[in-house]
Formats: sequence, structure tokens, C-alpha cells
Amino acid sequence: MYAVVGCDDCSALWIVDGDPETTQCPRCGRTRGHDKRRKFVTTEDEDHAREVRSSMLATRQGYGDAFAELDSFDELEDRLEDSGVDDETYLAESGLDVDAIQEADADTSETQSRDEIVREAVETLDRPSAEEVVAYASDRGVPESYTERALTKLVRAGEASESRGEYRLL
Repeated sequence: MYAVVGCDDCSALWIVDGDPETTQCPRCGRTRGHDKRRKFVTTEDEDHAREVRSSMLATRQGYGDAFAELDSFDELEDRLEDSGVDDETYLAESGLDVDAIQEADADTSETQSRDEIVREAVETLDRPSAEEVVAYASDRGVPESYTERALTKLVRAGEASESRGEYRLL
């Protein structure tokens, strides 16, 4: 359930999802019991609540008639998806090689992040020392300084342990 509610102090309008005990005004921060807030509309449809709030705000600013001429949020969203150019057209018209870009994107989506490589090193190596983890990660393009910091962070966060110079994931 969605409710369009207002603040008695600053006249802000916002949408509340559900039926909480209290609500806080996003503008002035005043907290009141939700049952004491003025509810302008209560509906099961979030889009309907958005339409009502938008209409009220437009009317307050003197644009009620202009707002009435607009399409609903659903219709505007559908038109937005259909407008403009797609990515391939934009890239091609910009003078770029679309196939090369798509190929490069496919290559990068298959690569691991630096953090994943460090974790993989700790997980796959047998009783790895810091030097072994650094060597493993360096072979995969991760800088030594990053690997050392990542190991320290993993231990501090409790995601890995270090005992006698050997690391393991928890």
C-alpha cells in the first residue's frame, strides 16, 4: 500500500510505502506517527501515487493545467525507451568501430577483478605466504602494492586469517 502524505510544518509531499509506525519528513526531518499524517491518497498502485503527488506539486506551482496535458508515467516511460538512438548507431555515427568495441567489451566481461584474483590466490594455493600470493597475482597483472593492501584488508575484515605467515580464507 502506498500513501501520499504531507508534512504539517513545511508542507512537503512524499510517498510512504506500507504502514510504518512513524514517518519522517524528507525536507524538514520532523517525525510523527504515520496515523497522524494527512494522507491525500492511499492506493495499491505506486504509479498512481506518483501521479497524484506530481499533480499536487504541479498545481501548487501553478502548472496544474500543463500537468493535466501530460501522459501518465507508464506512457512517458514507454516513449523514453523508444526515443533516441541505440548504442550501436551512436558509436557508428561517432566514427568508432562497433565490432571492435563489442569484442573488447566481451573480453573485459570475462576478466576477474583484482580483488577476485587475490582471493583466488589465497583459496587455490596450498598454504600460501604473502610472497606466493603476490607472485600469483602479479602473473595476472595485479600490482604488488595492491595485493599487499588487499591481504591486509581481508584479514582486518575477518574474511581471511594469517598464521605464521600463511593465509587462508574463512
